[in-house]
Amino acid sequence: MPPLPSLSSAVSALAISAPSRLGVHKPTYASSQVSQDASPSNQTSPTGVKKTGVIVIGGGLAGLAAATCLRAENVPFVLLEASDAVGGRVRSEAVDGFILDRGFQIFITAYPEARRLLNYDALDLRKFYSGARIYYGGRFHTVADPLRHLPDALSSLANPIGSVVDKILIGLTRLRVSALQDDEILTADEVSTYELLKRIGFSDSMVDRFFRPFFGGIFFYRELETTSRLFNFIFKCLSLGDNTLPAKGIAAIPEQLAANLPKCSIRLKSRVASIHPESDSIPAMRVKLENGEMLKGELGVILAVEESEAGKLLAGKLAGEEAFQPRKPVRSTVCLYFSADHERIPVKDPVLFLNGSGRGIVNNMFFANNVATSYAPQGKALVSVSLIGSFEDLDDEEVVSLVLEELSGWFGEAVVGAWRYLRMYRVRFAQPNQTPPTNLQRNPRVRSGLYLCGDFVTSATFDGALASGRKAVEALLNER
Repeated sequence: MPPLPSLSSAVSALAISAPSRLGVHKPTYASSQVSQDASPSNQTSPTGVKKTGVIVIGGGLAGLAAATCLRAENVPFVLLEASDAVGGRVRSEAVDGFILDRGFQIFITAYPEARRLLNYDALDLRKFYSGARIYYGGRFHTVADPLRHLPDALSSLANPIGSVVDKILIGLTRLRVSALQDDEILTADEVSTYELLKRIGFSDSMVDRFFRPFFGGIFFYRELETTSRLFNFIFKCLSLGDNTLPAKGIAAIPEQLAANLPKCSIRLKSRVASIHPESDSIPAMRVKLENGEMLKGELGVILAVEESEAGKLLAGKLAGEEAFQPRKPVRSTVCLYFSADHERIPVKDPVLFLNGSGRGIVNNMFFANNVATSYAPQGKALVSVSLIGSFEDLDDEEVVSLVLEELSGWFGEAVVGAWRYLRMYRVRFAQPNQTPPTNLQRNPRVRSGLYLCGDFVTSATFDGALASGRKAVEALLNER
């Protein structure tokens, strides 16, 4: 998008401060762009309302992408984040020298919006094996990408994870989706992923032993009811790119975006209580923080929060607007981490293990240090285990016990018995529910001056979140 000098000059005097009395905290992974004390000059109205060009609410990938686009257009803004760090669901923590991502997350290098916004070299991306090892019938079986691991793919043709025909169909599906434009995929006629797989001709064994655990881990739902649009988009990206992890953890992605924003443009621990239009005839919006502070976005507000939070902020606040509430149950996951001695882990390959047995609570697991050695201290290994669902009926101790018992059946009690439990993340909102019918190219405009972004507005992927931030800014600028 070309710069808009007239718009930039019209609002160039607008900026906003980040008062030190808010006690803004700079977490482990925070960049220098996160404000900690008094910031740039501000413009305050006689009523005490601080003004800026655009107020971005939410510091996840969508909000950071929106802020990045506003910066590129020289539009002043402030980004408000309720928590103590940017990233939203894309967060990492340092625990006992390990890097723990909050939930199972893999970054696919072929995401088109990500390729435009991110510096892959600076992220120091480390690759997974292009395939998986599937636990079925009491042993592991390999499924491999024939274009990247031909010997492994040939040797796996006769294994029980699908038939030879199934493996040919994977290649044909790869060719089909790779030939489509992204817009074609995201607007195509849709069915559930399960129905699409059966129409293509995949056998029950391939669906149950490979697609359910693999795409179940991506969709956080093993029933494969997610829209075929999302399946085709992700399958295309998997075909064209690599599965990776940044060497410094998944949080390196939002941190890179934050680091490129103007100094002190991000305010942490700044929870929004309400938003109100200035009037029906102008786009300006007022934002009230929970501490009572009032802010004004002369050009509007970009709401980049989870769907449920957006519903709370919009419900009853905008006269004449249709009520906005999530209509489908969200997807949840539980992620557990264990430490082990590096020399005692059963494999040294950067491979993802899938549960194709149809039994147990583990969906997938991997040894994170095999992908990126930086995830664990010298001499140690980091075990990452993912479950699908919330498991609210089980306490943490029960979940840990069940997981260790199940994985002892995979790798042996002597191996798993030596693992030390580190931490568990129960991610109630891991992903929006995108079962048909869906609209993956939703109009971000709520009304003049108010725009939505987030993966619930587009596709439930890293890329969808990033693209939605850009589209919200484009919609705002198109109304000027």
